[in-house]
Amino acid sequence: MNDTQNRDLENGGTAPGLPVPGRRAPGLYYKTILRLALPISLQNLIGFTVNFADNLMVGRLGDLAIAGVFIGNQIHSMVMFITSGIGATLVILATQYWGKQDIKSIRSLTAISLWASLGAGTIFSVLTAGFPGFIAGLLSNKGDVIEASVPYLRFIGLSFVFFTVSQVLIASQRSVEKVRFGMNIALITLTVNVGLNYCLIFGRLGFPALGVTGAALATLISRILECLVAALYVFRIDKRITLRLRDLGKLDPFLSFSLLKYGAPVVAGDIVWAANSFAYTAIVGRFTADIIASFNIAGMMNTMVYIWMSGLAAALGIMTGKLVGGGAPVAEIKAHAFRTQRFFPLVGLATGLFVFFFKGILISFYNISPEAALTAPQLLNILALTIVGTAYQMPGLGGLVKAGGNISFVFRNDFIFVFAVVIPSSIIAMLLKAPAWAVFLCLKCDQILKCFVAMVVINRFRWIKDLTRG
Repeated sequence: MNDTQNRDLENGGTAPGLPVPGRRAPGLYYKTILRLALPISLQNLIGFTVNFADNLMVGRLGDLAIAGVFIGNQIHSMVMFITSGIGATLVILATQYWGKQDIKSIRSLTAISLWASLGAGTIFSVLTAGFPGFIAGLLSNKGDVIEASVPYLRFIGLSFVFFTVSQVLIASQRSVEKVRFGMNIALITLTVNVGLNYCLIFGRLGFPALGVTGAALATLISRILECLVAALYVFRIDKRITLRLRDLGKLDPFLSFSLLKYGAPVVAGDIVWAANSFAYTAIVGRFTADIIASFNIAGMMNTMVYIWMSGLAAALGIMTGKLVGGGAPVAEIKAHAFRTQRFFPLVGLATGLFVFFFKGILISFYNISPEAALTAPQLLNILALTIVGTAYQMPGLGGLVKAGGNISFVFRNDFIFVFAVVIPSSIIAMLLKAPAWAVFLCLKCDQILKCFVAMVVINRFRWIKDLTRG
């Protein structure tokens, strides 16, 4: 797309070759969702593998090393929740503007999001890298686990500021359907991280064997490279948004207010999940190192499933936002929602069966104690069941209700389930000295219970709202 076409878009024109959202044939639903979802899921999978590579390679060092990395990865998850909230808001709003082909507004929204994400990343970097012992102590009361996590936290903390910037840049491209950009960036990051892990954890190719510290250092270097490559492309090469450094000082007041208004419940919802993740880690951290290792294995599989489901939900959100922002008839949006509710439960069932039958292969990758090997399959069996619920409620609430315009409902729903159901039931199970599988069931029960709420809210269709300035 050339500069003349970009100016036409800014003035309300239509981009050549881009289908009008409201005129998509019903048969294109599955083709479109897979076209968008596969690169997004692969990007998320590759990005997750950066941390998984640390986890897997450090796993060869034993239970205590795994537990130390587990603590560090939970802090990273909190950062990811905050950053994904900002990025998700950008995608929700920018996708609706993309339906109207308003590139100027997308450019301004990206600049505002970058400043917000940079601020959050800086705060987390300072706290984690500057006070690793204190942070680890909040998540575990085991002295050996805290000691093992401190060197990992010190270096992994420095990576947060780079990670937050790159994720917003990737979200900006996703909002205009350039979904392969994030996948390519993540692939570069993974390649660098795995290579450096091999060298720095085990001392290969003349490098010192740094163990857990080497894993964190490898992640830091790969995140810096990720940020530099993403910024180079977005600010110098991209021809769809054509963002430039000077645009970072052009913050549209109306869009700033929109991002704050609609972003507040999204970020608040991610803070709720960060609190849930914090509570999850604090509860699991009360077990012994071998049981923590079992939870870590189940957590890795849960994250992999989440990556697949969130990729599908993100693709669905792009489609929904473009339909609503582009002025598609309500009847077409309803048909879009009905197809979603038929398709995603089948995806969940297939994924749950996969986890159930192939859990032994995942466990075999870890060098864990006999007690950990006994507990891990129990946790994975529970996960296989809850995945079916995740596959319905996550795309339904995120890809339809939230992307369609009713952003605050998802936050309220998550808040109630986390603080009234998940955390209290898990704490009670811990106090009653319930077995690990029972605690894990309490931590995951909301994935089934939310389905009943989602079914009602989706089919009332009160979530269809145009959030653009038009």
